[in-house]
Amino acid sequence: MIKIWTDGSCLGNPGSGGWAFVVMDGTKVTEQSGGEPYTTNNRMELMAVLRALSAIQNYEVEIHTDSQYVKNGMQIWLKNWKKNNWRTADKKPVKNQDLWQALDERASKFKINWVWVRGHSGEPMNERVDELARMAATKAK
Repeated sequence: MIKIWTDGSCLGNPGSGGWAFVVMDGTKVTEQSGGEPYTTNNRMELMAVLRALSAIQNYEVEIHTDSQYVKNGMQIWLKNWKKNNWRTADKKPVKNQDLWQALDERASKFKINWVWVRGHSGEPMNERVDELARMAATKAK
């Protein structure tokens, strides 16, 4: 099983943003990050997971995220959004629909175990992706 840690960061919200992931496949570790000059934290959280899943081929993955937005979106809200033509429970358009749709399609190719990690709690890999995402956000200014 591949283990993935993801994080998004934004300097201001909206503002300069960064995303990052770390993939552990046995003893092989891959890190990647990137940024955008004007975005939101939630978009960067989604982008981190989307980019991570786009970088791997293995079927079974464990994704560690400190974003309840991403975890709940994928596990709880997505089904109803699709059923309701990408509208929320209060009939408003789903924010970040483009990324949710891309993530939904890519995630469908994997068996994913979602693991929520409390942010800034000292978990080493979560701290690492946080650092990478912040650096990417700073460079994206």
